[in-house]
Amino acid sequence: MGADISVNRKALRDYHILSRYEAGIELKGTEVKSIRAGKANVNSAFARVENGQVWLYDVDIQSYEKASFEQHEPKRLRRLLLHKAEIAKLQAKSEVDGCTLVALRMYWKDAKVKVEIGVGKGKVAQDKRQDIKARTEKREADRVVAAFNRKRNG
Repeated sequence: MGADISVNRKALRDYHILSRYEAGIELKGTEVKSIRAGKANVNSAFARVENGQVWLYDVDIQSYEKASFEQHEPKRLRRLLLHKAEIAKLQAKSEVDGCTLVALRMYWKDAKVKVEIGVGKGKVAQDKRQDIKARTEKREADRVVAAFNRKRNG
């Protein structure tokens, strides 16, 4: 995988990710320059299938200061580039109750900007508590193993 530009940590906390897709994104020149400067954010981004195309909402790509005459809107709609078969699958999955298309991360791949979108089903508070409990148990188990290894090797 390429270098991450922006990661949506809230998506993994708030959704069970059922499947993931890699998509290209249609950008303007000033947007690419702004992304290279590190001014992109996908924290609240989501996608929708409309008229046979996938559109990405709420991606915040700040304006590029050194642009001469043409500037882009920071939160404009951006088209995702996917195959027709993938778009059909995404449309079918997003029409299921409780499922949504969430932008998980934006990253570089061979000098191109890619977006990883996931089909997510919303978590309830109980699921979030279970995730926190499992993470805590794993952390404590790792500490015990590390302490045992230090005693044994030290």
